[in-house]
Amino acid sequence: MASTIPDPVLDEEAPGPPISVPDSGDTGEGGKLKMIVQLVKKCLGVKDIAAMRLSLPASLLEPIPNLEYWHYLDRPDYFAAINESEDPFLRMLAVVRFAFTKELKFAHGRVVKPYNSVLGEHFRAHWDVVPSPYVLDSEEGDGTGSETASQRSGKSFKSAISGVSSFSKPKSTSTAATSADGLASQVSNLNLTTAGGEAIRVVYLTEQVSHHPPVSAYFASCPSRSIEMSGIDQISAKVSGTTLRVAPGEFNQGIFVRLTGGPGEGERYHITHPVASVNGILRGSFYVTIGESTIITCEGGKPGHKFRTIIEYKEESWLGRAHFLIEGVIHTVLDSDANHCADWTRVKHVPNNRVVATFDGSWKGKIRWKRVGTGSYPASPDHPGVTRSTASSPNPSHIKLPAPQIPAASLSRADVVMSSVGGDWTPLLDIDSLDIIPKVVRPLEKQHPRESRKLWETVTDKLNKKEYSEATKEKVAIEQRQRDETAERKRKGVEFVPRYFSNDFSGGFAELTDEGKAAFAEELKEEALETKVTKT
Repeated sequence: MASTIPDPVLDEEAPGPPISVPDSGDTGEGGKLKMIVQLVKKCLGVKDIAAMRLSLPASLLEPIPNLEYWHYLDRPDYFAAINESEDPFLRMLAVVRFAFTKELKFAHGRVVKPYNSVLGEHFRAHWDVVPSPYVLDSEEGDGTGSETASQRSGKSFKSAISGVSSFSKPKSTSTAATSADGLASQVSNLNLTTAGGEAIRVVYLTEQVSHHPPVSAYFASCPSRSIEMSGIDQISAKVSGTTLRVAPGEFNQGIFVRLTGGPGEGERYHITHPVASVNGILRGSFYVTIGESTIITCEGGKPGHKFRTIIEYKEESWLGRAHFLIEGVIHTVLDSDANHCADWTRVKHVPNNRVVATFDGSWKGKIRWKRVGTGSYPASPDHPGVTRSTASSPNPSHIKLPAPQIPAASLSRADVVMSSVGGDWTPLLDIDSLDIIPKVVRPLEKQHPRESRKLWETVTDKLNKKEYSEATKEKVAIEQRQRDETAERKRKGVEFVPRYFSNDFSGGFAELTDEGKAAFAEELKEEALETKVTKT
């Protein structure tokens, strides 16, 4: 029997016609696929689907709020390790590792659609983790270092949490907010006991600061390691053929990482976003491919040359399975360079004598790297800041990188076979061996009414019970309340003012307000999860 719930009426201020599909009442895979096909047809020719704030039946949604789903801290231990090394090259390498691990959910899990955020909604969480620094076994830095300390700890970590690994590689709704707390408590304790170090806290805070266009601001920090991360989340989405193409929106300029103390004090890293495509829409079997490039630029810090990284995602073939391959280079940026080498956006653009290292592999599997360019950096007073990492390596080879060997039995993961490559290549990451570290969130009774889990509590509860009709009613009620609040502000001539972030995000990030700083400080002092578990 078809649902009697009408199509939700979308905001009158949203650009263009509203996009929605009615709930068919069929919660099976066939019914969901039919609704998806209807939605794709309605989206054909729409310039930016994300700006439309389309509303979907609850049966097509994952029971998790959007602000909780997007946070770039799937591996906060890698984020916390960025400022561990005295060597600026190794710090850049640590940022590269963070960039590859910040969204493990797309490498491991299925593609899902979380709830649309409402204006003023906010979310906060923390992690207590042991930093995983990248350490070469070779003291001479000759590029022959063996497995890193972080990989060794990562493997033991994965082994220890094998009983709850479904959280990181979900097969059902294991990312649901209601099921996260128990798993988080298990993983947090396991992380502390297996990594063999002192746990430090990483705190994350985000808020929806605009509704048209939909924009959220975020801030994360690990104060004990003098690391901060901030940025603006906004996407642009368009249906192209049978693929949904997702790109950064107008205000989304990437991720900004700042080192406020420690070895890299004063350094600022800017990580741009690539373009993603959601494929397999008509088959109902979604998977993500990534295209174009990610650029990581370092500025500030100590005098001397800086490093810049280009990660190039290789174009997928129209035929056969996706290989998810990448290649890239790390090169120097000198004070005399115009525009900080901004014109170099592809690997082939970088001159040989400026390359420090090359890397390749799969963003779903293994990634390897090696040093290049003996004499790439003239050791002279004109170029201060030359370190062991930047002055000794083999000759450049980035013009034509060796093709990774891909076993026929694992084409979908495109794993580079490290054991057979030999030479000067060194393992950097094995994405497939890494698990997502769950976040720790305050219980619902301590949350603000506009905090994500509290706001969407009834919808999440109905979805977990598979009461899709009731979930849709609750979802429509929340959306209607937002429309009513917008209309009331318009009647009074009052503009919305974010609670935790400034309303100036033109520079790619927003500063914390006094309330934002207070919320961050409160989360930083939140009682450790291990203590709570002991008390209960």
